[in-house]
Amino acid sequence: MTISPNHRKALRLVIEFISPYRRAVVGALIALVITAGITLGLGQGLRILVDQGLATQSPDNLAKAIGLFFVLVLGLAFGSFARFYLVSWIGERVVADIRKRVFNHLIDLTPSFFEQNRALEIQSRFTADTTVLQSVIGSTVSIALRNTLMLIGGLILLFVTNAKLASIILLGFPLVIAPILFYGRRVRALSRLSQDRVADVGSYVGENLSQIKTVQAFNHQPHDRRYFAEVSEKAFDIARQRIRQRAWLTTLAISLVMGAVGIVIWIGGLDVIHGRISPGELAAFVFYSLLVGVAAGAISEVIGELQRAAGSAARLFELLQTEPERRPETGTDRLPGTVTGAITLDNLSFSYSGRTERPALAGVSLEIQPGETLALVGPSGAGKSTLFDLLLGFYPLQAGSIRLDGIDTAMVPLADLRRCFALVPQNPALFHGTVADNLRYARPEANQAEIEQAARIAHAHEFIQALPQGYDTPLGDAGQGLSGGQKQRLAIARALLADAPILLLDEATSALDAESEHLIQQAMPALTEGRTTLVIAHRLATVRDADRIAVFDEGRLLAVGSHDQLIRDNALYRRLASLQFRDTGSQTEH
Repeated sequence: MTISPNHRKALRLVIEFISPYRRAVVGALIALVITAGITLGLGQGLRILVDQGLATQSPDNLAKAIGLFFVLVLGLAFGSFARFYLVSWIGERVVADIRKRVFNHLIDLTPSFFEQNRALEIQSRFTADTTVLQSVIGSTVSIALRNTLMLIGGLILLFVTNAKLASIILLGFPLVIAPILFYGRRVRALSRLSQDRVADVGSYVGENLSQIKTVQAFNHQPHDRRYFAEVSEKAFDIARQRIRQRAWLTTLAISLVMGAVGIVIWIGGLDVIHGRISPGELAAFVFYSLLVGVAAGAISEVIGELQRAAGSAARLFELLQTEPERRPETGTDRLPGTVTGAITLDNLSFSYSGRTERPALAGVSLEIQPGETLALVGPSGAGKSTLFDLLLGFYPLQAGSIRLDGIDTAMVPLADLRRCFALVPQNPALFHGTVADNLRYARPEANQAEIEQAARIAHAHEFIQALPQGYDTPLGDAGQGLSGGQKQRLAIARALLADAPILLLDEATSALDAESEHLIQQAMPALTEGRTTLVIAHRLATVRDADRIAVFDEGRLLAVGSHDQLIRDNALYRRLASLQFRDTGSQTEH
């Protein structure tokens, strides 16, 4: 049976996770050997029972044989308990460690990885494949090892008991090994394909349920039902092929081995009739033949599970093998404890993967003073949000530099860099949990008074108090049940609670109604006081309150100045003012 390089690496990965628990592994192996030895010893007990208990017709000898039998059974029971407990514990422990390693690795990968790989598919792989590994490590491996011992020990005892009959058994083994090798390759390939299809099913379900309002608003359910049926049927077809191959594998193995056992019973029975062997010897031999046959059948069956586990381990290994474009902990420089918020962009250029012909930013140079409020304006795709992503270190810089308080951010560990920023995204990200949990996301150690103070500044306290359980009200997934304006105000309160020296507002008032926007505008002085603030905004009120305005277009910085200056000197800003700001007053006449 050939093992691919990926499967070898995955196997080494699993061994790496198991190795810290050597004592439990040794204990499980000892229990495994003891139970296998006792099971094999039952054959000799059966021989004694027949030849010395039944054949002699002696009640004393029968009682001794039965007593020995019960001692073996008790030993087998306690050994099986120890084996089952330890093996199951190892399976659960190792899979928990793998899940933690994979999760810890995934959350450090840059957003570009999740742009190229569906997050829901990764989630499905993360859960389904680790479950397969848990089942295999906590059960299948034990079954495989136990039956391997039974197979080897049974073959040895077959020869010890009767070499002539054992030779006949061996003739059937090449017929068993051939289909195992042939069907094993097919099962391995189909197992990987089957797991991919299952991941497709899981990701499609998650995607639709997370966007259920859109699905229902457009009456898209009939199309989704048809498509999901197709995806499910594809997964079923692959699974059916895999099951068929495994079924043939098991059927052939058991049929051939048990057929050989039947022939042995017939030949052995003739030897008993002619007095060449004792009835106890034949009974022991039949017992060992059955053990060998059952063990061979079990091994042929679990090979499919082991192949499936190899596929799962390989898929998880692929995730762990994906290296972040920048390690979070790397960086030789440290930012001072108190950051003033001075930002310098020096000839900054950046292109997204696969879109190098059209840079998202091209040669941007800009000085942002501590405590300054800078508004970023420009048409969609101008590079405004990309600038935020680069400031937060979501992507490695390709050309140019960003300096924070004079320190090159490329040389600063990401955690140290990101503590300087508080982000209010265009689409507020809320998580499953209470309102307080979501506000405390920025600073987990914040107390209730600090949470409420941030909510008051963001004008969120009143509507939070009106919720059924106030700050302890559980939110649905992505904050379902709250209005857009309420979500936005929670996001602003969370950013305030972070108390970072630099505030990034990405269309922070875009989801607010007129009243909510008015409240936020009133809170803006408190929001920006003592902080460097960068605002991506289309609304005139936000722009006019800024100290300066930077105009972007097609990744280039066209102009920087006040509202009146840009109305006078920059054609693009003048057009944006008339189209987006709806400002048709005197400013457009300059």
